[in-house]
Amino acid sequence: MKKLLTEISKILTIFIFNKSKRRIQRYMIRRALWTKYYGKQVIKTAKSIGKDFYCSGRSTVNKNTIIKDYVCFNGLTVAGSGNITIGSYFHSGVEIMIIAQNHNYDSGDFIPYGTDYVYKDIVIEDFVWLGSRVTILPGTHIGEEAIIQAGSVVHGEIPPYAIAGGNPAKVFKYRNIEHFKNLKERKKFLTAKVYCEKVYGKEG
Repeated sequence: MKKLLTEISKILTIFIFNKSKRRIQRYMIRRALWTKYYGKQVIKTAKSIGKDFYCSGRSTVNKNTIIKDYVCFNGLTVAGSGNITIGSYFHSGVEIMIIAQNHNYDSGDFIPYGTDYVYKDIVIEDFVWLGSRVTILPGTHIGEEAIIQAGSVVHGEIPPYAIAGGNPAKVFKYRNIEHFKNLKERKKFLTAKVYCEKVYGKEG
């Protein structure tokens, strides 16, 4: 609440003294409100959450979810209780589904599946971008800077810098690794704040 009041006081000052930054500050206030409303369950439930978390769509996680710094959710649901780690600068599209457990069908007490569960860790490394309606299955590991195409179903290992898609998701190309490393060295990281300054800071 204190942070929100600080942002409101900033915008009031800017409206009086600095008209050129109105759009940025308006967006920053909306961003804070969106995260407070849509990210309420995430903030309350996650095992740990890093700095500058942003959420613009209703999202849920489990109590075993670790969220690192500058993560952006636009609508993400975790189903199940397995361990999940989401790296820094992660960005998602809308309607992401992360499934963190399976029914025990191999040695369960009933058919078609048992009443107990099998848990497998899910790890999503730094700088990963998931397109809209991606489904992540238990045991998945997505490497740094990978991109997952919209609508894909991911299971197993996606290597760093890969661009993958389909059901099941397959790697069909790789990012420009030298370009990525150059941007990383220069700390050119996309955060919600940087995005709104670039997009909403334009006059007109």
